[in-house]
Amino acid sequence: MTKDFHSKRPIRIGSRGSQLALWQANHVLYALRDAGYAVELEVIRTTGDRMQQPGFVLPPGLDGKGIFIKEIEEALESGRIDLAVHSLKDLPTTIAPQFTLVAIPKRADARDVWVCEEFWGLHTLPEGGRIGTTSPRRKAQLLALRPDVTFVEVRGNVDTRLKKLASGQCDALVLAAAGLDRLKRAESVHYRFCPDELCPAPGQGALAIETRAEGFLASDTPDEKWDEFVRGAVKFFNHPQTRFCVETERFALDAMGGGCSLPVGIHVAPVCDAQTGDFYRIYAQVVAPDGETMVQLDQIEPMVRQPNAEALGKRIADDLKARGALDLLLAETVA
Repeated sequence: MTKDFHSKRPIRIGSRGSQLALWQANHVLYALRDAGYAVELEVIRTTGDRMQQPGFVLPPGLDGKGIFIKEIEEALESGRIDLAVHSLKDLPTTIAPQFTLVAIPKRADARDVWVCEEFWGLHTLPEGGRIGTTSPRRKAQLLALRPDVTFVEVRGNVDTRLKKLASGQCDALVLAAAGLDRLKRAESVHYRFCPDELCPAPGQGALAIETRAEGFLASDTPDEKWDEFVRGAVKFFNHPQTRFCVETERFALDAMGGGCSLPVGIHVAPVCDAQTGDFYRIYAQVVAPDGETMVQLDQIEPMVRQPNAEALGKRIADDLKARGALDLLLAETVA
């Protein structure tokens, strides 16, 4: 379908209102405009945004990942917006059938980073130092490296967390590199953890462009040709190698039980090597909440085998389970 179809009708992008979410949405918006499309942006307040308020209670039946997309997907389903731009790690491993991830752009730096002006590395933090993070994965992984540290619950956007650090509410932060890089706040970064130290969350550093799926029309303004046009307009964002890596990670997480509350890190990265041949490097960590026990993988998968993302993801999960990872996750559930 050509770009001239509905050339004056804008493609409507839905986004959360945080600084990072707006950067991500505008990144897609500007690229579409440069390609000749009319585009508009609509900011949508989500449950995840409201939960920053004191006394907020999470609605029943909504998991940790759904809090950032519920209202956006409702707007997409009704036809109020035509596509949504998400941080991929915020999405559940299973997408509702009426939606599709039509494009996954090239991934940014997937690593976690250390932010601390006074102590420039985890190993230099004084005993009992306070690290700001709400992530069960990061807490468990950090305890595996430094069992003496303590944690401070810090919520909010990047700037809010940096202000809490500056005001002395914690001694250090551990954040995603991609967010700081995108917001040009990398001067705050003093160390980038290797994936075998702190293994990133599945999908970390990647964006996802979500649209209505083929055969599922907007409930308020159904228009099959328009939906086809929108899906075609954003396909150029898709980066096949990134898509393979993050889909493998998400299939593995799903096979482990899914959910962002699990202390599970899974990271697949392409490596180009003229001597040994190109391959995917696979890291995975499942850590007990107290950091005392860890199941860890560090494997390679030759690209020449042309692996299938779902099969590889399930194999990663099977390897973790065979090493006792489920026992750690069940212990977390019981606790």
